[in-house]
Amino acid sequence: YGGTATYSSRTGTTARAIPSATPPSGKVFDGWYTAASGGNKVINADGTVVASVSSWTNASKQWIRTSTSTSATANILYAQYVVSETTFDQAYAAAGKSKYSGYYKIQDGTTNICNAVTKGQIGQVIDTRDNEVYYIGKLEDDKCWMLDNLRLNLTNSTVLNGLTTSNTHVNSASLKSLKSGNRSAGAQYASSGFVKWDSSSSSNVYNQAKANADYKDTIAPIVYGQGSGKIGVYYNYCAASAGSYCYDQKAGTGNASYDLCPAGWRMPTGGSSGEYQALYTAYSSSDAKFMNALSTLFSGYFYDGSARYQGSYGDFWSSTYNSGSGMYRLYVRSSHVNNDYGLRNYGHSLRCLLGS
Repeated sequence: YGGTATYSSRTGTTARAIPSATPPSGKVFDGWYTAASGGNKVINADGTVVASVSSWTNASKQWIRTSTSTSATANILYAQYVVSETTFDQAYAAAGKSKYSGYYKIQDGTTNICNAVTKGQIGQVIDTRDNEVYYIGKLEDDKCWMLDNLRLNLTNSTVLNGLTTSNTHVNSASLKSLKSGNRSAGAQYASSGFVKWDSSSSSNVYNQAKANADYKDTIAPIVYGQGSGKIGVYYNYCAASAGSYCYDQKAGTGNASYDLCPAGWRMPTGGSSGEYQALYTAYSSSDAKFMNALSTLFSGYFYDGSARYQGSYGDFWSSTYNSGSGMYRLYVRSSHVNNDYGLRNYGHSLRCLLGS
């Protein structure tokens, strides 16, 4: 700002009120500087003049240029902005939430808390179902994501029995199904006429032994690996959907409404119009930027009793139906990101997105 719009004259000493500056989304006004980038700060965000900058003085939160230079740029100041310093802890505290075992509870997350946090910020929260701690972050799509794979171990009876409609993204029917202990693969396949492909046959036929073998993928053990990252638990779709979308669902019955995510969180939607794709677009369709932001691990998958392709690629469930016995998944490998589909009897990783 310079000239008569700010001074009585370019060489004058009459004080003028400091102009206001409106920061762009996600940033706060940091002050007025001698350059658009870098330079020296002359005026703080609160309107006080920085004492260490020569040729400037303060008069009741007004500014005066004491130099008599007539240079076209000598009297110009530039607004600069910085990323907001609001943290997840500050947002939870401002919302009146209380800590649990030293962390804020992931179940206390709300869209208002996410909105209060600046894009790019990361925090840690605790899942009260099993006291596992997760990183969460606000990404370029303006939504808050879990940056770790879910590690809820359903083979632990204490954890399973501790699941409620208030701490898990379920309704009473899916919770009852999850806790029922009815893990008969044959019952889940045959009850609805769901066809299981038998590779030894010339046609699509139901095969009890093959169904039972594949059903081992429902709840897989926790696997730690990938350097310092935790691969987490592999879930087939029956487990990932918290018992609400299992093998007894006929092909084409729709999307999953419930899942194992904490209360207030859910599986992302998949496909070309889903939330995985929207996040990818928000990172300029850059595979590297997307995978780095979401902290995707090459966790491989679980099938027929064993984990496979760990360190090579990763699969992450979505809530969206694809076709036949397939659901959309996020598939990552090296510098490759794709929204394709996975069969429901495979064990994949699970990420959660804030929002009911």
